[in-house]
Amino acid sequence: MTERMISPIRQVEALIVSVPAEGNAFAEGSEEALLVRITDEDGVYGIGESVCTPKVIKAMVEQETIHFWSQGIRDILIGADPVEARALFDRVYHGSFYHGRRGTFIQAMSAVDIALHDLAGKQLGVPVYKLLGGARTDRIRPYATCYPGDIYDGPMGPIVEEISRQAAVAVDQGLRAIKVPVLFGSEVSDKAVVEFTRDCRRMVGDNIVLALDFGYRWWDWHDAAWTMRRIEEFDIHFAEAPLRHDDLHGHARLAAVSPVRIGGAEFAAGRWEVREWLETGGVSLVQPGVSRAGGFTELMRIAEMCEMYGAQLMPHSFATGITDVANFHLQAAALTIPMVEFRSSRLGPSRLRTELVSPPEPPIVDGFAELPTGAGLGIELNEEFVSAYTVVNEGEPT
Repeated sequence: MTERMISPIRQVEALIVSVPAEGNAFAEGSEEALLVRITDEDGVYGIGESVCTPKVIKAMVEQETIHFWSQGIRDILIGADPVEARALFDRVYHGSFYHGRRGTFIQAMSAVDIALHDLAGKQLGVPVYKLLGGARTDRIRPYATCYPGDIYDGPMGPIVEEISRQAAVAVDQGLRAIKVPVLFGSEVSDKAVVEFTRDCRRMVGDNIVLALDFGYRWWDWHDAAWTMRRIEEFDIHFAEAPLRHDDLHGHARLAAVSPVRIGGAEFAAGRWEVREWLETGGVSLVQPGVSRAGGFTELMRIAEMCEMYGAQLMPHSFATGITDVANFHLQAAALTIPMVEFRSSRLGPSRLRTELVSPPEPPIVDGFAELPTGAGLGIELNEEFVSAYTVVNEGEPT
C-alpha cells in the first residue's frame, strides 16, 4: 500500500471578491463574496466561502495570535495536514474563547473548513462526501427559491406574476421543489397572505413541492398559528422563519400546534446554538447554512444531532456555486438532509453565481442531480475572474 505524501498547509488567504450588482435582487451597488483559499506546499489549493459580512470575516481569518485563548486561525493552520480538517476545526475552536464564537468566528471557520475539505479531497483524489463518511444516497434533491425582488411593498399582481415566471423557469430546469418568500409588510393582512398562498399553489400545480419563507413576519405565535391552520389545505411542505429569529419559546408554542412543519435556525452559528432550537425551540426542521454555521465539520454534527431529535436539516444556500456544491456533498453524506436549497442562476442575474467557479451549476433531471464526482468539491475557481475583482484597497477591486 502506497503511503500518502503529506503536503502541509503553506498559506491561508481571505479574499473579498466584488462585482457590480447588475440587477441582482439581493445586492445594492455591488455583489460581494468572502473567499478563503488554503494552499499546500505543492501549490494545490482548496476554496471555501462565508455568507456573511466580507470585511468582518476577512479580519477574523487574518487576526494574529494574542494569547492562548485568542489564537489566530492562520497561526494554527500553517504547517498542518488538511486531511485532519475536523481535528483542526476543534483546535481552532478551543483556542478562540476571546473571539465570540457564536457569531463571526463560526462564520469565518465555515469558509476555512470548506476550503480544508476541498484541499484534502484534492490531495487524496476523492470527493468531499467520501471524507465525510461516504454516500447515504445516490442522488441529490435541490429546491429553488423564487424571489421576485424588493417589490413586496407594491401591488400584489406583479409579485404573483414574477414568482409565476420564475417557477416556470425552475420547473423547466428540472426542479420539482420550490420555496416562495412571503415578505409582505404588516399592511398586508394575514387573510391576504392565505390567499397569496392559494395563488402560489395554483401557480406551481399539485405535483410540485411547495414551501414558504415568511421572513420573520410575526411577533405573536398565535397570529402565525392562525395562518398555518389555514394554509394546510395547500399542502405546504414547511414554513420557514415565521417568528422573530431569537424567539425560541414562541417557536416551541407554534410548532406544537401547527399542522405545517416549522423551520428555524437559519442564522444559527454552530451546533450548540442549533441544539437550543431543537430542545427549546421545538422545531422539527433546522436551516443553518454550511457557509455560515461552521462548514462541513459543524453541519455534519448538526445532521447527526437531528437524527437524535427526530428533526430534519435543510441547509440554507443563497450564495455562489461553492455553497451549492458543498450542500450537495452534505446531502450525500447525511441521513437527515432530505433537500438542499439551490440558487439557480436562471432565476436572477448574479455574476458571482455564473463566473466565480466552473461548472457554475449541475444539470437537474426530474427533480434530482447526480452526486459530485470530482476530487474535493469538484469545482474549479476562475482565477482570472478572482484576480480581476478581488478588493485590494478600500472599495477598489484590482
